[in-house]
Amino acid sequence: MSLVGIRGFLFDLDGTLVDSVPDLAVAIDRMLADFRRAPAGEEKVRTWVGNGSKNLVKRALSGALDGEVPTDLLEDALARFFVHYEATLCIHSRLYEGVAEGVAQLQADGYAMAVVTNKPARFAKPLLEALGIDGCFSAIIGGECLPQKKPHPAPLLHTAELIGCVPAETLMVGDSVNDIEAARRANMPVVCVPYGYNHGKDIRDFKPDVVINGVHELPALVNEAA
Repeated sequence: MSLVGIRGFLFDLDGTLVDSVPDLAVAIDRMLADFRRAPAGEEKVRTWVGNGSKNLVKRALSGALDGEVPTDLLEDALARFFVHYEATLCIHSRLYEGVAEGVAQLQADGYAMAVVTNKPARFAKPLLEALGIDGCFSAIIGGECLPQKKPHPAPLLHTAELIGCVPAETLMVGDSVNDIEAARRANMPVVCVPYGYNHGKDIRDFKPDVVINGVHELPALVNEAA
């Protein structure tokens, strides 16, 4: 899809703006310890992130990307994970290189920006605040804010409307096949970074409109297309 006429940006959070896995892994391992289970470790957690907290916890309990666990166990474990994650939210999490500069430049250039994440908003908002870029976004939509989550297009369409943009002039920026699928279903162009959480698969294989090295490349990309 064309990048001509872009007026607004929707950003995924984990794996796109923030490397949050170190803190997520601590919370997951503490949750597993509550059930007298062995820790998963950061390397495994890095391959499990990307489809919301419930799926992350399910993967940790089952030890597999597509594993299943009893509903009552999952709900108990999810509640425990949330308690632990709230305590470790931004100890080791960091912005990826170029993110602060990129979103600041886009804001200075007058673009509307929002975050659309499957992470609960009660964690997304304080995380962005702690990392100093919350003021760049006019909306932060978490996984619990609508009945549907990415890859459903509803969160993208809802957020584009919030920032005053139609889909064709709204650019989704993400790191995973979930972001690409959501953007395609919302009829939005999509740009991806190659360093995020896509279950170990190369994002280029899923054919986003453009793959950039980092968020700092976005201002030049859209200004050249304008």
